[in-house]
Amino acid sequence: MSFLAWIVLGLLAGFIGSKLVNKRGEGIVIDIVLGIVGAFVGGLLFNALGAQGVSGLNLYSLFVAVVGSVVFLLVYHALFRRRRA
Repeated sequence: MSFLAWIVLGLLAGFIGSKLVNKRGEGIVIDIVLGIVGAFVGGLLFNALGAQGVSGLNLYSLFVAVVGSVVFLLVYHALFRRRRA
C-alpha cells in the first residue's frame, strides 16, 4: 500500500475505533497514529488467527484496522487510565 493509502486507512480506522471505545475522537493526528498502529495490531491478530491481515485500501482492511484500533485503545486505556480524585 502507498503511504497516502496508509494515512487514509489509519485516519478512518482510528476515528472509528476512538468513537467505538470512548465515544469521541482523539484528534486528527492521534486518530491517524492510532489507526496505523491499529492496522498493524489488527494485521498481527488476524494473521495469528489464520486470517488475512491488511491487504489494501478496502472494506476488509478497514475492518481489520478498526478491530486492531479497538484492541489497542482498550489495552492503552487499561494501562494508562487517568486516576480521578
